[in-house]
Amino acid sequence: MNVKKKKLGLTTAIFIALLAGAVTGILLHYVVPAGFVRDEVVIGGIFYVIGNGFVRLMQMLVVPLVFCSLVCGSMAMGDTKKLGKIGVKTLGFYLVTTALAISAAILVAKVINPGLGLDMSSIEAADIAIAEKMSLADTILNIIPTNPLEALANGEMLPIILFALIVGILLAKMGESVETVGNFFSQFNDIMMQMTVLVMKMAPYGVFCLIAKTFSGIGFDAFVPLLKYMAAVLLALAVQCLVVYMTMLKGFTGLSPVVFLKKFLPVMGFAFSTATSNATIPLSVDTLHKKMGVSKRISSFTIPLGATINMDGTAIMQGVAVVFAAQAFGIALTGADYMTVILTATLASIGTAGVPGVGLITLSMVFASVGLPVEAIALIMGIDRILDMCRTAVNITGDAVCTTIVACQDGAMKREVFLDPGAGVMAAE
Repeated sequence: MNVKKKKLGLTTAIFIALLAGAVTGILLHYVVPAGFVRDEVVIGGIFYVIGNGFVRLMQMLVVPLVFCSLVCGSMAMGDTKKLGKIGVKTLGFYLVTTALAISAAILVAKVINPGLGLDMSSIEAADIAIAEKMSLADTILNIIPTNPLEALANGEMLPIILFALIVGILLAKMGESVETVGNFFSQFNDIMMQMTVLVMKMAPYGVFCLIAKTFSGIGFDAFVPLLKYMAAVLLALAVQCLVVYMTMLKGFTGLSPVVFLKKFLPVMGFAFSTATSNATIPLSVDTLHKKMGVSKRISSFTIPLGATINMDGTAIMQGVAVVFAAQAFGIALTGADYMTVILTATLASIGTAGVPGVGLITLSMVFASVGLPVEAIALIMGIDRILDMCRTAVNITGDAVCTTIVACQDGAMKREVFLDPGAGVMAAE
């Protein structure tokens, strides 16, 4: 009797790869003796090349995909008033949730007191990259590209977003006279989506190598000196993701948070393994459309924008890190200092690149704003990779919740797709 073998779905394969990578990394760290084969051939060779090669493939897609999807999104929206309304609503949501995130992080950290009683001698020193403090005026001016092609080449997301929106709006206004150009962007966008599907077939191998390399380097020992700091960050991330976001989702749309989390979990797992918001853009847009019924007209605008300016997870890390460093170095911070931290971290999140580890660089700007020693960042560098993975998952969940709320309010969401447990499964798998 021939029984047709069920093909392993991509989502399942990614999660299996994630768990297998963690186990492999821990075994390499504790069981396999250090040496040329383990360190240079396996970890520094195979895992490094395949893992980072996969991330590079995803990053290769980001700029052309974001540009084309935003042009198509704003072109499809047509009405500039509608686009402006959605843009203001999305921007407001992102800034408010970021301010809430860092406020919650500071409160959680004040309760847990992660920096009290820290043995400074057990922490490794490290070189810190210092972020240049930028004024609000310069931050706004930097959104306008002096050379759009240079912005595209350098992957500067905010200038790319602005330029793409202007191109899309003009294409919509000019109508049939520029139909050829409009068709070019639509077709090129389809090509990029197909390329995304192709690259995603590599995901399980890339995820396995990335996770295995991370755990082979840190094991469990690196967690011990900074366990309270980790607990504070993870608790604040959980509050933001499961309480703040889900309350907003239920309050503004009436949709079930449980259904939302269940359908979006594979994307969160992917974001966790890659630790880059930008690389998750194609999968987020696809999942929201196929599994939740959100119009690509909305998501192609809000998701790339969120990956650029909505860094709630990063803001949470910065809030906890400020309290941690102040306590570790015995520096008393006032209420005004904490207000400065909230403001600085919220502004610093705008334009922060959605790539691994960038939160530590912008953290130097936040520390400088309240006079904390920048050297304190060295205390948390050892375990930041794991936390970076967690906060990336929170970042992209915030983008998806915002997109769902905006789509619901704009009538651009099919609720029957959201309620259908089988929606998008065949396509996604």
